[in-house]
Amino acid sequence: MESASEEYTARQHYTESEKQTIFNDEFMPHIHSMYNFGYRLTLDRDDAKDLVQDTFLKAYRFVESFQKGTNAKAWLFRILKNSFINDYRKKSKEPNKVDYQEVETYYNSEDVDRQITPDLRVESLKDMMGDEISNALNALDVDFRTVIILCDLEGFKYEEMAKILDIPIGTVRSRLHRARNLLKEKLKSYAKTMGYNNA
Repeated sequence: MESASEEYTARQHYTESEKQTIFNDEFMPHIHSMYNFGYRLTLDRDDAKDLVQDTFLKAYRFVESFQKGTNAKAWLFRILKNSFINDYRKKSKEPNKVDYQEVETYYNSEDVDRQITPDLRVESLKDMMGDEISNALNALDVDFRTVIILCDLEGFKYEEMAKILDIPIGTVRSRLHRARNLLKEKLKSYAKTMGYNNA
């Protein structure tokens, strides 16, 4: 389990009023995104609520570790992800680990063409996520599900995802590539019934 010094950045000095302002203005606007992320991780509404509550309690407790002007959403997502790992993953059997070494060296290269894995982010995906897409996403291993959520639904950049997940950017790229391919495979039959060309 990470210590506070490892999980959070250097402490700032805020007054109680400043802490409350940061919490209300910078943290609370992300509560719906936090719940959606929590639900996609836990696949349980009550667990998601507990996870979000725990995240916001930690955020308030460690608010002096948050630097104003930085990405509050990424900071909160990192806390939520760490809480999920520490409090929820331990309750269930660890999922099988995937060996990313075969493609990692390639994806660590800075000149990798990002178009090799097309961005799934479309306007309708966030607001009109059909049951088939939702079920296919939920059926993915949590590590793959997480990178799809962070990148394609929440719009985080690779660098932000690497910080949230505590993994190298190359691992983010390879995992996202694999996750998108797995999701695509799961959606092939649905796409065919909807009249899309699978070629």
